Amino acid sequence: MLKRQWMLATAESCTGGMIAAVCTDFAGSSAWFERGFVTYSNEAKSDMLGVPAELIATHGAVSEPVARAMASGALQHSRAQVALSVTGIAGPSGGTPDKPVGTVWFGWATPDGVWSDMQRFDGDRAAVRAATVHHSLTRLMELLTPPN
Repeated sequence: MLKRQWMLATAESCTGGMIAAVCTDFAGSSAWFERGFVTYSNEAKSDMLGVPAELIATHGAVSEPVARAMASGALQHSRAQVALSVTGIAGPSGGTPDKPVGTVWFGWATPDGVWSDMQRFDGDRAAVRAATVHHSLTRLMELLTPPN
C-alpha cells in the first residue's frame, strides 16, 4: 500500500475492531491505515457504511451481499483506496443450520473492484475471531501483491 500511496479502511462486525487494532500495532501505520468502522449492529452497518437495510433483511447480516456492501461502503465513507470487511457468527450462540457458528463472510474493495469470500472456522469465540483477523489480512496482502 505504501508503494501505491494507498490507505486502508476496515469495516468490522464480528471482530469488533480487532483488525484495526492489529494494523495499528505497527509503528508507522498512520502512513497506510486511514480508519476503522466497528459496525456490530445492523443499524450501524446502514448508518455508517450505507448498507441498505433491505439488503440485510433479505440476505441477513452474515452474507456475501452485505460483506461486499460493507467493503464498498467503507471506501465510500472514508479517504481510503482499499477496504476490507468482515461479518460473521463468532459464537458461542447465534448459529443456524445454514449459517453455523464460525461462518464469516469477507469483503475487499479497491479501485479495481470488490472481492468476497466465505470461511467456516472451528473453535471457540476467540479462535473464530483470531482466524477472521488472520484471513482478512492474509487475503488482502494476496490481492495487493502483483503476480510474478
